[in-house]
Amino acid sequence: MTDTLSLLKLRRSVPPQFLTGPGPDEDQLREILTVAARVPDHGKLAPWRFVIFSGAGKEKAAEIVAEVFRERNPQADDGKVDFERKRLIHAPVVIAVVSRARKHEKIPEWEQELSAGAVCMNMLIAAEALGFHGSWLTNWFAFDRKVLDAFGLEPDERIAGFVHLGKAESRPADRERPDLAAIVSRFEG
Repeated sequence: MTDTLSLLKLRRSVPPQFLTGPGPDEDQLREILTVAARVPDHGKLAPWRFVIFSGAGKEKAAEIVAEVFRERNPQADDGKVDFERKRLIHAPVVIAVVSRARKHEKIPEWEQELSAGAVCMNMLIAAEALGFHGSWLTNWFAFDRKVLDAFGLEPDERIAGFVHLGKAESRPADRERPDLAAIVSRFEG
């Protein structure tokens, strides 16, 4: 088995609340993003981009999420608002993968969106190869236009996912995977 197959068999998502520092440094982050961008991209459209949340920017983004949540849920108590605020704070580095899928004469939008999803997966694999752990999540605010506008996204851009990166004390236990016989069929004509 190649090292790549070993890595892929071992990779597990670690929830953001279990990720600690240090996060990737600038060189490691550049390498992770370079690998992330090496995904299938029909037409070489690069229908995605990255927004990196770290340091004070991550704190500001968390406050935006909390403010919008409170506005949308005026009945929510302070504990629930604080819970929403912390969604972007746990991991040392959070990267939003922004889908820029647009109408194209040859490449359907859904294919461009799949490319953005592949970026998220490549990012997790690259981070794991560098000794980090992570998770790929969306949350309600990934679809909230007011939050997206505050994060500087264009009207036709969406979040394909937030990739949370950091170190972890331990790797989650392997969970049961679907039985291949139940999810694989063959078309034999």
